[in-house]
Amino acid sequence: MAEHCASGGLLLSVIIPAFNEEAYLPATLGALQEAAKGLLVELIVVDNGSTDRTRAIAIEYGARVVPELVHNIGRVRNAGAWTASGATLVFVDADTLVPKTLLQAILTEMQRGECAGGAVAVDYSVLKRRWMRLYLRGWKFWGRVFNMKQGAAQFCRREAFTALGGYDESIYVGEDVHFYWQLSRWASQNRQRMAFLDRPKVVTSARRFDQMGVVKSLVLTHPLVIWLFWKKPDIWRDWYVRLIR
Repeated sequence: MAEHCASGGLLLSVIIPAFNEEAYLPATLGALQEAAKGLLVELIVVDNGSTDRTRAIAIEYGARVVPELVHNIGRVRNAGAWTASGATLVFVDADTLVPKTLLQAILTEMQRGECAGGAVAVDYSVLKRRWMRLYLRGWKFWGRVFNMKQGAAQFCRREAFTALGGYDESIYVGEDVHFYWQLSRWASQNRQRMAFLDRPKVVTSARRFDQMGVVKSLVLTHPLVIWLFWKKPDIWRDWYVRLIR
């Protein structure tokens, strides 16, 4: 799907990694279509070997489908990016809703001075375990301290993505934080800036915090645990084998 306008040329490529996301993908793509109105945008859904209607839904919403069978989130993101046409790459998770103004806000940032890319602030859908919000506030605090920005919505200039070689495919969880660190370093070295959009926020699903065991969710989503074990695939079976959908 590409919206056309008088300026000509493809500006934004939105890449959505998806594995059995039939429950969330329609709302995600619908929100992206609304945000794309009046802009030049292509939607790319990277189908990570889904066995449900993920591929069919992507086609129904006018997205181009790119297959990637290897279950590694960095590889899935890269598969979409390497086929994209836009000068700016935007990565949105399949269970994440973007506000109408987000794509325009990203485009504005990328056109305002030398911006290598950035990320968008994340909020969560209503949590069944309301006390979990306190934990997530702590995550946000340490995120500011250590410059950790989540990948529910990230964006970057194609030049920077190519220079970095994309997301690190040896990482199974936390590849988004690692990429943001690498992108920030690249921006500094090339006298470019990073942009963090605190408004408008994207809203991503709280399903993992609602359905995963309490101890497991607190341990496996802790930044220190992610950093220590992000290259150990056996640790992250709840992300790749015992899927929460």
